[in-house]
Amino acid sequence: MRMPGNLHGHGAGGTAGIVPVVKDEQCVHGLGTEHPLQLEPGAYATGWLLDCSEYNWHVLETPVGNFSENSCTVDGTGSGSLNIVGSSWAVRVVGGSIPKRMIVTIMIFVACTASFMLRVHMSINLLAMIHPSTTLPSGNASMLPNATFSSSSDEETSNTTLYNANLAIPAAAIPDYGPRYDWSQTMQSHILGAYFYGYLLTSLPAGPLAERYGPQRLIGYSFLLCAIATALFPLFAAVNVWLVIAGRFLVGVLSGCVYPTLHNVISRWIPPNEKSKAVACIAGGSTFGTVITWPFAGLLIEHFGWEFAFYVPAFLSAMVGFVWFWLVADSPSEHKTITKEERDLIEASFGNTVSKAKARPPFGKVITSLPFVALVLSHYSSFWGLNFFVTQAPKFISEVLGFNLTNAGFLSSLPYLARMFSGFFFGYIGDSLRRKEIMTVTALRKSFIVFSHFLPGAFLIALPFIGQDAIITVSCIIACLGFNGASTITNLVNAQDLAPNFAATLYGMMNFLATTAGFLAPMTVAFFTKERNTMDEWKYVFLLTASFYIVSGAIFTIFGSGNVQKWNDIKEQPHTEHTPTVQTVRL
Repeated sequence: MRMPGNLHGHGAGGTAGIVPVVKDEQCVHGLGTEHPLQLEPGAYATGWLLDCSEYNWHVLETPVGNFSENSCTVDGTGSGSLNIVGSSWAVRVVGGSIPKRMIVTIMIFVACTASFMLRVHMSINLLAMIHPSTTLPSGNASMLPNATFSSSSDEETSNTTLYNANLAIPAAAIPDYGPRYDWSQTMQSHILGAYFYGYLLTSLPAGPLAERYGPQRLIGYSFLLCAIATALFPLFAAVNVWLVIAGRFLVGVLSGCVYPTLHNVISRWIPPNEKSKAVACIAGGSTFGTVITWPFAGLLIEHFGWEFAFYVPAFLSAMVGFVWFWLVADSPSEHKTITKEERDLIEASFGNTVSKAKARPPFGKVITSLPFVALVLSHYSSFWGLNFFVTQAPKFISEVLGFNLTNAGFLSSLPYLARMFSGFFFGYIGDSLRRKEIMTVTALRKSFIVFSHFLPGAFLIALPFIGQDAIITVSCIIACLGFNGASTITNLVNAQDLAPNFAATLYGMMNFLATTAGFLAPMTVAFFTKERNTMDEWKYVFLLTASFYIVSGAIFTIFGSGNVQKWNDIKEQPHTEHTPTVQTVRL
């Protein structure tokens, strides 16, 4: 919610005037028989129904005199107006502080940033922890034609000289970023995939746990324990590679709780007309975590060594855990400093779609629901594409396109930067279209599947055939993930449409299945690039990913829905008065 604007009122006789917005607890009084009242976005009044406005203003207290609810109108900026009929009226304007749901939304963004930082930093760190291949990336062949190689080595370093037709370029010695280990391609894929094996275990139960016990402790303790595990990775690597794999597995177990639980936070805290922007914070935070982690990890490695690329994320993860406990409560009713007005506003916006009663999710009806099955498939393909680039983009850009470590980290982050901004852009469009009721929720979700799935698939099909130049290849990847940012108003928010009461459970089920992409994508790349590591081998990986996007998008277009499903309803248990039993004792 924005800060209050001006309060416009008409006095008796129809003379227009402007009354400045006052501080909390102060009142504006007027006399007359009819008073059209307008409130700018960001201010709301106690006493009058303004549910048609951008911020879902609603009745908070009984007004002075009578009023007509049907006179409420909205202009193009989201301002609300209401005709007050009576001999006198009084308005208390509430504002001046940051709404708690905005703070919660910001913390959702921060939590996703930290979670993805813990997920993706290993992709860069691993490049500095292993002995590099002496084979020149094939992408350099197009940049330096007619090149041949000559190499020499001793106990300390290995130098390679690249001879071109016109000049000789000595390759730099292997930089000293810290201890290096002889881990095979298969072992590297296990290290990258172990996170997702652990993630798989907790993503399914996290939703029901959050719905029953609340999201605050589940997320807070997850970040604190991840911080401890991440700080121990240099020790793990020095002892045994299997300890590194076990550590990544543990971080995955702890991180698997985060995303389903955040959807429970959204279902408890965010009004329906603001949910797309909140979900955009999940996608945007994840993207921002990737954008800053890869180049930042590269700089840490090059200046301080790869050990600090574990210590710094560990410290930041601990900070997020502490701040989360400080600022976020399980629900508005449990927040200690929220205003009564904002708490009532949030709870009234849900209507009867969200119940305070706790119930077991109807798993049988969920898994047989065609709209949910279509959602799962669309989410899986989007998650496959995202995790494919998260875990493999640095490897592809460094080893195939031939960029150095820092440039590889920077270029690998650009597609996620595009995805972050487009996610917020599409989220704003989605909330605007829903608020103005230009199209139904179902039509909205199905229309934008073109952007989130079909267009990314088209770019990946074209990439192997037009991507002979490194810049064109990176541009195609940027376009692919940029359009996939529309997932903030398709597969990422659709669980909130289908079942607000069980949104966390639904997202946990979706993530449980989609997480398999996290370890299958590295294994797929390892399978196709086992013999050679060139564009000819990577072509099949790109085409496979494109097919996932397009097929799942078509299924969602046919069977997807944006309507609340019948199995979302929770039957309230009737409350009966307990009559104490009277016992007669004979003395």
